[in-house]
Amino acid sequence: MNAGLISIQTAQYQPDYKLHLHFNDGADKTVDFKPFLSQSQHPGIRAFLQPEKFQGFRVEHGDLVWGDYDLCFPVADLYRGEI
Repeated sequence: MNAGLISIQTAQYQPDYKLHLHFNDGADKTVDFKPFLSQSQHPGIRAFLQPEKFQGFRVEHGDLVWGDYDLCFPVADLYRGEI
């Protein structure tokens, strides 16, 4: 890990499309993904409104990803609690 580079260490699902993220600097954020998913017109993104698909996330090299990077967000935005 590079000094000063923020990364996600763990992510835990919370009800209704929220994830609690723990970052390498000790910060914790809960991010609500439901507004983003619900407002999207793209069927590939709206597919993540299926609970089992949304809950298929993983932390890989400090990033939060779904599938083969089918859905991912900039870590800096997640750190601010924004998507």
